[in-house]
Amino acid sequence: MKKLLCVALCGAIIASTTIVFAGCGSSTPKEEINVFNWGEYISNGEDGSLDTIGEFEKRYNIKVNYTNYESNEEMYNLLKESNSSYDVIIPSDYMISKLIEENMLEKIDFDNVPNSKNIMKRYQTTDFDPKGEYSVPYSWGVVALCYNKTMVKEKPTSFKSLWDKTYSGNILMFNNSRDAMAIAMKLKGITPTTVTKKDIDTATKYLSEQKPLLKKYVMDQVFTEMEGDQAALAPYYAGDIAVMMTNNDNLDYVLPEEGSNLFIDSMCIPKTTKHKELAEKFINYMLEAEVAKANAEYLGYSTPNQAAYDLLDDDIKNNKLIYPSDDYLNKCYTFANLPQDVYDYMQNEFLKVQS
Repeated sequence: MKKLLCVALCGAIIASTTIVFAGCGSSTPKEEINVFNWGEYISNGEDGSLDTIGEFEKRYNIKVNYTNYESNEEMYNLLKESNSSYDVIIPSDYMISKLIEENMLEKIDFDNVPNSKNIMKRYQTTDFDPKGEYSVPYSWGVVALCYNKTMVKEKPTSFKSLWDKTYSGNILMFNNSRDAMAIAMKLKGITPTTVTKKDIDTATKYLSEQKPLLKKYVMDQVFTEMEGDQAALAPYYAGDIAVMMTNNDNLDYVLPEEGSNLFIDSMCIPKTTKHKELAEKFINYMLEAEVAKANAEYLGYSTPNQAAYDLLDDDIKNNKLIYPSDDYLNKCYTFANLPQDVYDYMQNEFLKVQS
């Protein structure tokens, strides 16, 4: 998922946090690794936050070549088709299962990652990596519903409100097939983890009924629309909703009663690595309590790291948008990889709905 900075939620906490690491004293790194991550998805020293990469380089005298991608698919294509060699990548759940199925990931030697003990039990094994051999969770969140209190008179309880004719012309919807289809499927009693073409047909019909009520399909445009009081309702990622709420007091959120997508991004080592042990050293560093805490505060998203969570300010830990209850999470679903023909069918059907 593309994530945005959450300065307003935790800037003051970050600014007051002091982390001291011992540098190695050498000015010329002897080794280097290539880290490939989402944009704006690591604490980088801005606004008083920890310069995560800089501190790693100083401590271990290892240069980090850090580059970004905008989507799981972009990352996948570069791994598959280019000669680029990456040592650490941070893809999302369904993409991790695809990479495992295509033998594109190395198994992690957890003897080199002792800080993996900090990962919460819920995230130690997942549907996309059932034995927890190929991935280490980095960040997670849920899809929630953002609404404008001045335009929605009665607080909604469900994604069903996205089909409410009362708000015709003021409803936004995800401009990506997986999230949009999943909401429709969930409302129709289908678990959207792994789906069939028949499930897609059901969702397509329901999304077609919704389309006349929509203002537009959005991704990043949701910020302009919701922060500018230009739309009443929008489903989006919880951390980003938290950002929007800090920028507009008219906004509030709902965790839909039927449950929603629980997305997890995890650190992995691709087969292209030339420095596997150094990659494991980097992953282990990222799992240190203070480092993981700094990343969680900077991102505004949820940490799967118990040691980091324990260090967070109570205002963050008690925020049910960022850290929903276990009861709610038990109603949520994660995405798994789909067969290529099913994925292509979903893409094509969603384009038909939009046209």
